[in-house]
Amino acid sequence: MGRGGGAATEFPFLADANGMTADPRLALRYVWVTTGLAAAAAIWYMAYLSVGAGPAALGYWFVPLGGATVVANVIRLLRTVTLEPAARQFWRLLLAAFALLTLGYTLLALDVTRHAGDAQPPGMSKLSAACAGLGFGIAIWAVTTVPMGPVPHGERWRRLLDRTIAFLGCGTVLWHFGLAPMMRAPERWSDQAILLIGLAFLLAVGGITKVSYLTGGPVDHRAIRLIASVGLTAAAVAVLAVVFGLAGRLPSQVLVMPIAPLLATLAVRVQWLTTASRNPEIARPDRWLPYLAVLAVAVPLVAVAFGDVHWSARTVMLAAVAVGALTAARQYLAFRENARLLREKRSSEERLQHEVTHDGLTGLANRALFRAELTRVLAIEEFVTVLLVDLDDFKTVNDSLGHDVGDRLLVSVADTLRAEVGHHGLPVRVGGDEFAVLLTQDGLSGECLAQRVLDALSLPVGADRLLVQASIGVASADRGSALDTVLRHADVAMYAAKQRGKAGYVRYLPGMEEPVLAHMQLGGELRRALDEGEFRVHYQPVMGLEDGRVIGVEALVRWQHPTRGMVPPGEFIPAAERTGLIVPLGRWVLRETCRQTAAWLAEFGPDVLQKAGPNVSARQLHDPDFVSDVRAALRDSGLSSDRLVLELTESEVLRGRQVSRTLHELDEMGVKLALDDFGTGESSLSLLRSFPAAIVKLDKSFVDGIEIDDGNPAACDARQAVARAVIQLAGALRLDTVAEGIENAEQVARLRELGYTLGQGFHLARPMPAEQMSELFARQGCSGGLAPHDTARTVVGAN
Repeated sequence: MGRGGGAATEFPFLADANGMTADPRLALRYVWVTTGLAAAAAIWYMAYLSVGAGPAALGYWFVPLGGATVVANVIRLLRTVTLEPAARQFWRLLLAAFALLTLGYTLLALDVTRHAGDAQPPGMSKLSAACAGLGFGIAIWAVTTVPMGPVPHGERWRRLLDRTIAFLGCGTVLWHFGLAPMMRAPERWSDQAILLIGLAFLLAVGGITKVSYLTGGPVDHRAIRLIASVGLTAAAVAVLAVVFGLAGRLPSQVLVMPIAPLLATLAVRVQWLTTASRNPEIARPDRWLPYLAVLAVAVPLVAVAFGDVHWSARTVMLAAVAVGALTAARQYLAFRENARLLREKRSSEERLQHEVTHDGLTGLANRALFRAELTRVLAIEEFVTVLLVDLDDFKTVNDSLGHDVGDRLLVSVADTLRAEVGHHGLPVRVGGDEFAVLLTQDGLSGECLAQRVLDALSLPVGADRLLVQASIGVASADRGSALDTVLRHADVAMYAAKQRGKAGYVRYLPGMEEPVLAHMQLGGELRRALDEGEFRVHYQPVMGLEDGRVIGVEALVRWQHPTRGMVPPGEFIPAAERTGLIVPLGRWVLRETCRQTAAWLAEFGPDVLQKAGPNVSARQLHDPDFVSDVRAALRDSGLSSDRLVLELTESEVLRGRQVSRTLHELDEMGVKLALDDFGTGESSLSLLRSFPAAIVKLDKSFVDGIEIDDGNPAACDARQAVARAVIQLAGALRLDTVAEGIENAEQVARLRELGYTLGQGFHLARPMPAEQMSELFARQGCSGGLAPHDTARTVVGAN
């Protein structure tokens, strides 16, 4: 559809309402027509002056012809181009304006033609002047109502002042050098002509001030500038009127006024191309215009100063005073706006600086500010103390109560720190659940502050009334010490506090790094051992006390270190708990136990054992994926859920709602739950009401010495009383019971007397690898059961 070259390739054709297409180059044809008319008028006038080509009335027809061209151009624009409602309204008003102007100057041309024989052509009649005046009025209204585009709220009044200043400044110049001389001239034009020139001046000044602050919108700002220039041609007409008097009417009609239709068609073309490109040019406000207007009003003011004082000169003076007053008001608004912007900038900088140096949740100083302040203090103070505060088991709060409660707890701990530190130092949130304090003033020792913080945390804190404990490391340094050294010492002391049982503080002492570093290195070795498969599962049988038959097994993890040999669980389990590796390690033990148990059942039959029980840590219970891990282990191994027993201590069960939900989900799956070390906690009996336990394992402390009569019958009776109470309570609740830590035959006999049928201990069988456990099952299958001493001898011999 396109034609080669030019605008047709740059701007696509536009479809009108009838589906026809309009080439934007059509607008250019109207421009050539008005250009040709303006050129023809100038050529005719030259010929008229030189050879008298035709009557003077002929020169009055160029303006109506140009006006008719503009009217046709605008109609074509409205019919062909899809404009926004505001733009369409603007060009409709201009269509009416150009039509009335064309009508008015057509009536003038007719009057002049009818009186072609007169010595002096007639001026505009009232009717023609009324049409032209109404046309100028509508054009002024069209420019006035053009939308300004988005204007910031604070800019509205300032722009209004700027436009008023510009209007008065430009208007004063046109008044002093245009209208006023015409009105004072001895050979005056008609009042109608002076009125039309005044309206044209208003259009020019209004358009200029409007377009100077038009930053966007549906009407192209260049089109409005061209429309304003249409009115500005009246300035040239006024000059001709002042210089030549009535003789200036013909040259104004032939040389000046035909330029107006040319400018109007150019405006239509600009709007046409802008709409076709769908990429309007965004103008920036001309902020220099008020200052240019001040300079402009100074020109007629200087002329008045060196000329006669006339009533029109007083008008210039009043306008200059008004411009000065408005400029002062504008400067006041600008000053006030600048002051506001400066305040906002300072506030923004302060807010940004605070955000950069403070924690968003608690409002305490953050790590960056802490390091900067510690660096500064180490350079000037003789003695500096740093406390590193780490909340104990904070992850439990997040997992069991949710992160919102955890965040509120962190805020409460921060408030506690802020209150306890006071003016003595800088409390800091280093990150996560770790805080720090930089003591910057004498009078409060690190140990004293640490104890005050621990005492404050011993009471319920925050709206949730939670109890929280912390491990605190205290380190001091002299002036000039390295920042990283001080922080490392505090970190070592804090880890030492955790190793000593948490909920306490430790001051750093030289040489303290070694055991802590060894403990931390152990965590790294655990990660490597887990990746390289150095862990093993040993199984300790749970046996019938009457027939010695294996009823179940307890799965216990062991570490076969490549250089250190078998590492005791007491060495690596705490490190695994601290580092969080207990979760993946426990997951592996669970899967291996399920796999091995399923293999035994497949090899030796369903009666070889009833239960297999891995131990579960508190960290695992708080892991949101733990239930899924259990379900996956059972599914992948093919083990029935009622064959799996998860052994938990009382301290792990007493961990909040998250753990309770997890345990009940496991119970609903059919997995059995065993309370290990039963009887050692403060709430053992109450647990049995809320905890879905299936098995109770009597703690070894109540089995030790249960058979001894050492002259202290009260102690012996107490152990037997507890054992008897547990078996009776379990029987009432329909729970299985297992006695742990059996070390001799006398204990077996006494426990059987008390009603216990299941037991576990070194006397019955020690923990053993899966291979030896398989041998035990094979022997049990052949004999139908094993005597305890045979089992123990087999295992000891293997070791």
